[in-house]
Amino acid sequence: MALRIEDYALIGDSETAALVGKDGSIDWLCLPRFDSGACFAALLGDASNGRWLIAPRCPVKRVTRHYEPGTLILVTEFETEEGAVAITDCMTPRDKQPDLIRIVRGVRGEVPMTMELVIRFEYGSAVPWVYRRGELHHAIAGPNALWLVAGAPTTGKDLTTVANFSVHEGESVPFHLGWYPSHLPPPKRIEPEVALSETRSFWQEWVAGCKYEGEWREQVVRSLVTLKALTFAPTGGIVAAPTMALPERIGGVRNWDYRYCWIRDATFTLYALMLAGYRTEAEAWREWLLRAVAGDPSQLQIVYGTGGERSLWEIEIPWLAGYEGSRPVRVGNAAVRQFQLDVYGELIDTMHLARKTGIAHDAQSWALERALLHFLETGWKTPDSGGWETRGDPRHFTHSKVMAWVAFDRAVKAIERFGQVGPLEKWRALRDRIKEEICQQGFDRTRNTFTQFYGSRQLDAALLMMPLVGFLPPSDERVRGTVRAIERELVKDGFVLRYSPDQSEEIDGLPSGEGVFLPCTFWLADNYALAGRHDDARAVFERLLAITNDVGLLSEEYDPAAQRMLGNFPQAFSHVGLINTAHNLRRSSKSSFVEEFEYGGVGFPSAWGRGPKRHSTDYAHRCAEAFADIAPAAKSVSTSRPARAAARFT
Repeated sequence: MALRIEDYALIGDSETAALVGKDGSIDWLCLPRFDSGACFAALLGDASNGRWLIAPRCPVKRVTRHYEPGTLILVTEFETEEGAVAITDCMTPRDKQPDLIRIVRGVRGEVPMTMELVIRFEYGSAVPWVYRRGELHHAIAGPNALWLVAGAPTTGKDLTTVANFSVHEGESVPFHLGWYPSHLPPPKRIEPEVALSETRSFWQEWVAGCKYEGEWREQVVRSLVTLKALTFAPTGGIVAAPTMALPERIGGVRNWDYRYCWIRDATFTLYALMLAGYRTEAEAWREWLLRAVAGDPSQLQIVYGTGGERSLWEIEIPWLAGYEGSRPVRVGNAAVRQFQLDVYGELIDTMHLARKTGIAHDAQSWALERALLHFLETGWKTPDSGGWETRGDPRHFTHSKVMAWVAFDRAVKAIERFGQVGPLEKWRALRDRIKEEICQQGFDRTRNTFTQFYGSRQLDAALLMMPLVGFLPPSDERVRGTVRAIERELVKDGFVLRYSPDQSEEIDGLPSGEGVFLPCTFWLADNYALAGRHDDARAVFERLLAITNDVGLLSEEYDPAAQRMLGNFPQAFSHVGLINTAHNLRRSSKSSFVEEFEYGGVGFPSAWGRGPKRHSTDYAHRCAEAFADIAPAAKSVSTSRPARAAARFT
């Protein structure tokens, strides 16, 4: 049986990733890509579905683990009566093929160890043909081949490669597992200690580029390293998580495949990368977006493969029992077939943020935006499946309409502030019309709150995005009323539910029941910061930090009653929320202009229009300084001419 989700840690090479348990077992690994078939799938079944265990053969008294500072190198230390041993795990930066290094080091005494390697390709279903040639153990099934170099003698037993050995203080026993296409010869062997040193240098050099300073730096850096690990380096796409089918409720059916790239995460991800100084990764993410969505605007998808693939057909795998019996186990994601209106706004917002932060753009990218906007001129009226990818009937979701407003708002700004060419008056009129409709049909005047969809009484945590994208200022009484309603009805033990669990089956066509949603909880903290409720914002943020696991990772959801993580893990969107909220709280502690600054598109003051007195020279200075945090290389921003800088970049 798999461990609790929080008992796993991540290692990866920015093309795929593995989950390593506290028990020394690698229970999940897809090769050679994030979205390839798993060769270790014990996470969703049992040991017979594939795993790689290295652990003491004697009883373990205590387990501690940590990442080497500023790296994705995991060190797990086992304390036993006989002594102590540490296992160092990493995946080396990808050259041609993936390599996984495990080094067992004696810390104290003499500890008996065991190694059990169970390889099952195709999500735990295909038993490979295993043979030995010299020091190399080969396992082949179809197009996939793995090879193992073991630092201890091995034997075969019950379709498992086994090694029993002892490690003394000061001694090291290395293991090296590599993948290669079965029709090609195996790649050249690497020296494990040299590979470990090179991996350490790679991550430390990358982390040295982080520009975040201040409180929570350790947590922010860990989140940035996690985002880097979830980036598919050849294309720049960022997967939502390296796993699939981890349940949103133990024993439930909400078990989705997250090994793909979601458009919905784009703006906040770009913002997080730029704020931290990772311009290269931000530019690669933007370029991936442009390639992935190119084509007929009416065929825009919410999710794509790491290379921009569109055919992510969802199937169910019957031979895997599911994480703690949570079935079905799904591969692929049927959300690709849904019409989701909000993604048009999220995509246009991302392009707008790229312009504001100085990322190069060309005529073709604006032409693509115009094509998307042309479709949206009529498409915004269409009911959709909503931001939560509901599997019930399409509806006029309020958040979806807000994001349609965002699309035209950013289009207007592109013309007014960046000199792009387009039908300005037409888009202004559409922006105003959409806003008027939302405020009339998506607002419950009796309860003073916006609602999940037109004509409903249900709430939706996505409504917290309204002030974050600049639809209304945080001081607007309708926004305040919505936040109060969410506090009353959707906050559970200090965390935020996506929507009411009592009505979830009616809305999304699935049985009710899931954990609290961590990205939404970060949005609540952002709302508090925007509204000047700094103590409340900090309390929510620190509550979220308290539930990171022992190595600083977050899942998508959490069960406060059982105090355990739920959903796919680690979740990029949760870590993006951590990075952005840390920035917001750091800024809000420095000046009061946070009330108008933080996210508007994502996060510039004029997203709410020009207030009567806030745009003073001092305020413009602050805007220019804040922009400099994101784009220090943008030479056109001059703090000696703050009013001009603020006008241009807001």
